[in-house]
Amino acid sequence: MPITLPATLPAYDVLSNEGVMVMSDTRAARQDIRQLKIGLLNLMPKKIQTENQFARLIGATPLQIDFRLIRMSEHQTRNTAAEHMEAFYHSFQEVRHEKFDGLIITGAPIEHLPFHEVTYWDELCEVFEWTQTNVHSTFGVCWGGMAMINYFHGVKKHLLDRKLFGCYRHANLAHTSPYLRGFSDDLVMPVSRWTEMKRDEIEAAGLKVLLNSDEVGPAFVDDPDHRALYIFNHLEYDRGTLNEEYQRDLLASQVAGAQIQIPVNYFPDDDPSKTPLNRWRSHAHLLYGNWINEIYQTTPFDLDRIGLPDTE
Repeated sequence: MPITLPATLPAYDVLSNEGVMVMSDTRAARQDIRQLKIGLLNLMPKKIQTENQFARLIGATPLQIDFRLIRMSEHQTRNTAAEHMEAFYHSFQEVRHEKFDGLIITGAPIEHLPFHEVTYWDELCEVFEWTQTNVHSTFGVCWGGMAMINYFHGVKKHLLDRKLFGCYRHANLAHTSPYLRGFSDDLVMPVSRWTEMKRDEIEAAGLKVLLNSDEVGPAFVDDPDHRALYIFNHLEYDRGTLNEEYQRDLLASQVAGAQIQIPVNYFPDDDPSKTPLNRWRSHAHLLYGNWINEIYQTTPFDLDRIGLPDTE
């Protein structure tokens, strides 16, 4: 079954050309089927790139998905055309009366700021509370996951002396988790962050770490009491995303005179002139496919029942 997107959204053509089953919203309206309603609260500056990355993964499942794009109400992006935002996004305040089967909250390039200093933090806290009554399952990614685990459990993020940047091996600590069904014993995952969460602090909060790296720490955490998952790294990244970040950092370093590290274990032979390989794609599809499957298995057929006690 396909993912439902507006026919004019850039991701529609991108995914269609990749062979992903895509259905226009007008055609989907004629289908007599209960779609899963999945929201993407997109906090990233490159909105279109992020839309494509998550829509690609969500659209690869055998279920029909109604994919909705959401933004913070007051925060204005400077990196995506206003026409795109106006055409395809709804503010949180516009959708807060609705219910969703799933919600993804993306990362944001604001790691250096304390959470309470983020300009939209108060509204984001409203979103976190809203997920407990209006969303069946929430997936916090990178900074989004760090913000959620901090809000619900007080787990702190810790600033690092250097950027964790590259592809790192992670161990599967929970083979029986439905979210890791089909996973190998270990996997490579792209990492790009200046902060970390500590495993002992996460476990002290009563949460289970599902994926962990000896080099870069915990990566994936289950929070069943809040119907939430937190992933601190980037399985959704494309083959070239780390290279784009590397080239951006190189350009900035020429102005600042700083030294920029090559992403670890990313370019073949550590040679930036060589095309990197995507070695995480299969696990990315597994993870988000498993998440969608769990939602399908457990969400109420009646959207209005989401968040009510008898649906836990």
